[in-house]
Amino acid sequence: MKSWQEQQRAIITGASSGIGKATAVAFAKAGIAVALVGRSQAKLEQVVQIAKSVGTEAKGYILDLAEVELVKAEMSAIAQDFQPIDILVNNAGMGYTNLLKETSLSDWQQVLNLNLTSVFQSTQAILPLMRDRKAGVIINVASIAAHSSFPNWGAYSVSKAGLVAFSKILAAEEKVHGIRVMTVSPGAVNTPIWDTDTVGADFERSLMLTPEVVAQTILYAATLPPGAMIEEITLMPSAGAL
Repeated sequence: MKSWQEQQRAIITGASSGIGKATAVAFAKAGIAVALVGRSQAKLEQVVQIAKSVGTEAKGYILDLAEVELVKAEMSAIAQDFQPIDILVNNAGMGYTNLLKETSLSDWQQVLNLNLTSVFQSTQAILPLMRDRKAGVIINVASIAAHSSFPNWGAYSVSKAGLVAFSKILAAEEKVHGIRVMTVSPGAVNTPIWDTDTVGADFERSLMLTPEVVAQTILYAATLPPGAMIEEITLMPSAGAL
C-alpha cells in the first residue's frame, strides 16, 4: 500500500466544468492521477488533456450520474479500470430554485437523485476497494445551503443537508476500516450552475468564490496525512453568503 506522500489515484465526478474541472487540474498539478467522470465527452477530453499536460495520468469516463440506477455498476467498473483508488471526490450536482409549494415531485426527485442518491451509489461502488486496502479518502461537495434557510432553494438545500448527514454517518461507520470521509461546503461559487435552466437566481459573480479556491480546499482535505481529518470545511466568500 502506498504511503500518503506517494502518488495517489482519484476519481472526480462532475469533472468537465466548474469545481470538478478545477479540482482535476489542482490534483494533476499535485501529482495525483485522476479518473474524470462527466457527461460531455468533448469537455471532459479537454480537462484530460490539461491534466496530462502537467505529466499526470488522466482518463475520462462518460457517465450521467442522474441515471441513478446505473451509477453503482458504472462507477464500480471505472474504479476497477483505474484502481487502486485512494480518493473519491463526489462533486457532480445540480442547482435548483423554486418555492417548495411550487416544486413538482419530478423536480424534487431529480434534485435528490443527482445531489444525494448518486453520491450514495458512487460511494457504495468505491467502498469495497477502499475497505480491501484499509485506506481511502471520500470528499463530498455540499453547500452552505445545507445549513442556511434560503427561500426558493428548498429542494437544493434539502439535498445538500442530506449529503452532510450522509457524510457524517459514513465517516462514523467507515473509520474502523481506515476510510476518512470529509465534506466541503462552499458558499456561492462562480460556476456554470448559474446559467442552467433550473436556476432562476444570480448574484454579483465577482464577489463569489472561484472554482480554483474551492479546488485548493478539496486538495488540502484530500492530502491530509493519515490520522488527520476535518469533518466539514465551510468555505465562504469574503463578501459573505450572497
